[in-house]
Amino acid sequence: MKDILSKWYHRYLSEEEAVLLLIMLLAAFSVTLIFGDILAPVFVAIILAYLMQGVANVLSHRGLPAELGVAVSTLMFLGGFFAFMFGLAPLVWRQLRALFSEAPAMIEAGRKVLVTLPEQYPVFFTQQQVNELMGAIQAEMASVGQLIVTKGLSSIPSVLAAMVYAILIPLMVFFFLKDRDHLVNWFTGFLPGKRPFLDRIWGELNLQLANYARGKGIEVLIVGSLSYVVFALFSLNYAALLALLVGLSVIVPYIGATLVTLPVVMVGYFQFGVGSEFYWVIGAYMVIQVLDGNVLVPLLFSEAVNLHPVAIVIAVLFFGGLWGLWGVFLAIPLATLVNAILSAWPSSQSVADSS
Repeated sequence: MKDILSKWYHRYLSEEEAVLLLIMLLAAFSVTLIFGDILAPVFVAIILAYLMQGVANVLSHRGLPAELGVAVSTLMFLGGFFAFMFGLAPLVWRQLRALFSEAPAMIEAGRKVLVTLPEQYPVFFTQQQVNELMGAIQAEMASVGQLIVTKGLSSIPSVLAAMVYAILIPLMVFFFLKDRDHLVNWFTGFLPGKRPFLDRIWGELNLQLANYARGKGIEVLIVGSLSYVVFALFSLNYAALLALLVGLSVIVPYIGATLVTLPVVMVGYFQFGVGSEFYWVIGAYMVIQVLDGNVLVPLLFSEAVNLHPVAIVIAVLFFGGLWGLWGVFLAIPLATLVNAILSAWPSSQSVADSS
């Protein structure tokens, strides 16, 4: 056992930079584990800054001065942010309130459908199973209603915190873009002057996180916009709300698409019933999902690290368990970061190969 540990140590931690990198990672993990809820908006701002830095780089490659490119990308971000806050967000909020007001009617319609199941499919459903299911649904809805009433006043601090984040996140994005070089130089000032391995790892991380942030930003916009156009063409209720959910679902691959399919199917069923319009809506929605997975994702992420589906599920479970909803949305960027570090980790074997 001692020999195994000794070989592992000499292979992966024999370099001074490897030990320094391990200490930095342990310190970063400890800070995020303890202050993850507080620092989550900072992580979001960093990802958004990566997204807009890509716009600034494209503008600079086309001949625009670097400072002007950063200013234009910042204005684009602020314009999109305020358009969302004062345009899309109120519309989504109104549709969400309408959905809650119509929820009792939907539940009653669903109850009528459940009652007929034992008569139509006696082999698969019994009256006792239907009664137990209806009782469980009613108990769950009662608990949800009680939770809404009891948590109504206690949610005021959360609303205030969201308003504060709505101010702080754009402000942090602006300064991350404006003072990017100063912040990077300040951080690297604590590192050794000669750091070839750390520079290589930083280059790998910067490439992968930038590709992920920009690719996901474009994917969210395309999938969300296309979903809204399709839902609006079919006059589907809550089109903006459902399109926003579909767009955000691509942030969590596989899991997001599975979860968001349920509300789309339910709204379509309760609005159109089992008919041609329902099938057209669901068919168009499935076409969007197929195009996203087979055309858009390979096109946008051809240069990014491809994570295995099992790694994605583990990342969502792990980081979601640590930080809740923030962890779910940040799971894939953090998993990409971990994967890039493991791929570029300095070892005695890599040193021997390079020499």
